[in-house]
Amino acid sequence: MSDTSTAIRATEDKPEFDLGSVNLASPRLGANIIEVSDDFFGAAERILNDAPPIFFPDRYDDHGKWMDGWESRRRRQGGHDQCIIQLGAKGVLAGFDLNTRFFTGNHPPLASIEGALVDGLPDENTVWTEIVAESDLLADSQNLFPIDDERPYNVLRLNILPDGGIARFRVWGTPVCEWKRQDSAGYHELSAIINAGRVVGYSNAHYGDPWIILTPGRGLNMGDGWETRRRRGPGNDWIVIALGAPGNARKIEIDTAHFKGNYPDRCSIQAAHMGKIGTMADADIVAASEDWAELMPEQKLQMDHIHDFEGSAISQIGPITHIRLNIFPDGGVSRVRIFGQLAQED
Repeated sequence: MSDTSTAIRATEDKPEFDLGSVNLASPRLGANIIEVSDDFFGAAERILNDAPPIFFPDRYDDHGKWMDGWESRRRRQGGHDQCIIQLGAKGVLAGFDLNTRFFTGNHPPLASIEGALVDGLPDENTVWTEIVAESDLLADSQNLFPIDDERPYNVLRLNILPDGGIARFRVWGTPVCEWKRQDSAGYHELSAIINAGRVVGYSNAHYGDPWIILTPGRGLNMGDGWETRRRRGPGNDWIVIALGAPGNARKIEIDTAHFKGNYPDRCSIQAAHMGKIGTMADADIVAASEDWAELMPEQKLQMDHIHDFEGSAISQIGPITHIRLNIFPDGGVSRVRIFGQLAQED
């Protein structure tokens, strides 16, 4: 494989329809490729990569020009290529981004997308619903398709017609929760993205995407988390999170994995029950968060460490729907998890 030139790195503009949603096709959530008709030139798994695509002008491998994306060979016998994706969570979709960045003379001229909701894996009996009809794709571009469909899906079939290459496939949407016990004590992870937890607002996110702190597993590196810029003035940084459902917090986990010279010195958590989730504007929730009750008083943090807080460290303030994590004065956090029981709502 030739590496005689420096990589050209693309940028990705987030579409307007991604506001309040997450990329359900992210490997961070467990999304993966189930089946692909052909990926001779570029492995299908590359289209799910969270990082923007890159390009090496002089890089080649045994199959030809190396491309950062899924690329099939040239079709000679009719038909079209397709790829089936298992989403990281069942969700209601907001829109798609079919990014053909760096694919110029080899992008598919057309694409369509179908979806299904299945238990297990799709098979020959799966009923597919057309979500995006056969549509034109532009070369070397982010091709955006907003969606207005309230039905949830957990698998997608991406059809490219007839063949070619796609750099990245983003599936923006809102997870639909299926509550399962996720803690050894029998508690639910109330804050998890896969349980419909989401980030409402934050003071700063100079490094990384804030929603990453609600994903499964530990961070893979320092870029796999939420990190603020260095604070030079007074005050502290913060992030407000909506839980997937009202609950009683019984255990809190703050993970500073890979943050060593830049982890927060201390943290605290405020919380409140803000009524039925989804009925208040995010800006109003953020404005109110400064006055919420203290769920966990200020605690000292360590670098590269999982901090577990429970028992007397957590104030019993009743059912909550939102939390505000305060970090002092700034820094990086890899994961935040709020475990507890679902509240009995009237």
